Amino acid sequence: MTRPVTNTAFEALLRAAGYGNAHAAFARQLNYAGRVHGTWRYDAASVYWWLRGRRPAEHVQEAMAKTFARKLGCPVAASELGFTATDVTTNARYPHSPDHAVDTAEQLWAMLAKQLAPQANGAFQNDVALQAALAWRYDLPDETVANSGRHPVTTADVDSLYALADHFTELDRRHGGGSPRTRAIMIDLLTRQVSPMLRGAYTDATGRNLMRAVATLSGQLAFMSYDAGNHPAAQRLLTVALRLAKAADDHLYGAHLLANLATQAVYLGHAQDAARLAEAAIDGAGRAPAAVRARLYTTAAGAYGRSGERRACQKALAKAERALDRTDAGSGPRWAAYFSAGHFAGTAVKCLSDLRLYRQALRHAPGAVTLAKQNARTRALHTALIATTHARAGDVDAACDWGRELQVHVHAVRSARVTHRVRELAATLSPYRAKSEVNELLVALPASPAHN
Repeated sequence: MTRPVTNTAFEALLRAAGYGNAHAAFARQLNYAGRVHGTWRYDAASVYWWLRGRRPAEHVQEAMAKTFARKLGCPVAASELGFTATDVTTNARYPHSPDHAVDTAEQLWAMLAKQLAPQANGAFQNDVALQAALAWRYDLPDETVANSGRHPVTTADVDSLYALADHFTELDRRHGGGSPRTRAIMIDLLTRQVSPMLRGAYTDATGRNLMRAVATLSGQLAFMSYDAGNHPAAQRLLTVALRLAKAADDHLYGAHLLANLATQAVYLGHAQDAARLAEAAIDGAGRAPAAVRARLYTTAAGAYGRSGERRACQKALAKAERALDRTDAGSGPRWAAYFSAGHFAGTAVKCLSDLRLYRQALRHAPGAVTLAKQNARTRALHTALIATTHARAGDVDAACDWGRELQVHVHAVRSARVTHRVRELAATLSPYRAKSEVNELLVALPASPAHN
């Protein structure tokens, strides 16, 4: 049974322009009008879904308006196309289907292409995050994600997306996510290249692999946005990535994304909800490889520490440490390979310090800086954290020693989180400013590392 038309304004414009029974012709003209944005692959099926409520991204609507205007010989505004405003810019709700996830992703990428700067408003949406966790965990798997677009998507196409994701991940770890230029390049890739692939032709198997690859890219952009301080965008990108991971039927990567959402919630002061998100990630991961379990339990420990749950925090740390001991190189998914004993130790310092167990926290300090060379941002974060923990424990001399070490690492990293930790250290040391070494350090520390 054919679905009824819901966008009558768009239908009327098609008829007026002579495309009422020539949807494929309109799609070809639209692809031509949008060539400045890359290779578009819209077809008659795309027009079918636009007539029935699917909303294209804003830059696609602008190209549609130009196509109609050229054919009709009079101006046509995008507002006349009949596409209702979406709430993608104001909330982070979990998409209800793979098609909805693709639509939401395209709209979000288009929005970010216009505005990369952190938003002045738009708090973390706790309820929406918890609802996303429940939907990801308990919704039934998608029966199929196959698509019948015009241009075929191959395994090689998808593999290229994984390679690009690896490249952006390395840039993020080396330099931080605060560079608008790097994020702009990534958004351009998603808008111009990835979006047409999602509208292409692929089998269920290739489609699930494609969804996983796009989830990886969206998840990486989300983490970079989080690191840059654009928290509304980060939450929305993570939610879309979570739905794409569900479509890919990859529950391990979905658990990883949910843990990233929990990490963001901890950072923004929503520790109890972060703990629930981490618990959902652990539950959803099931019988996961040791590397994945170590990462998830470490995230849970951070949430428990921040919310003051000492027993739960220490229990989660113990589970994470045991999982680390059982981790074999190459035994888990490739994205989990980044997580090391150094990452665990850094979180241990943080959550035990949150519990004011400074002596226990500082036992993990040497391990927290045993990081691979490319993890420059994490090294800066951990070094600042250790310095602050020493200051809170009353050892100002040690805090200054670590603070001077921080100066070595901080200048090359653009990260709002690093900036926050530098300022946290400065605030903790300020009462001791009468000491010459403290004053010298405070003067030398950059207020905004790498011009964040």
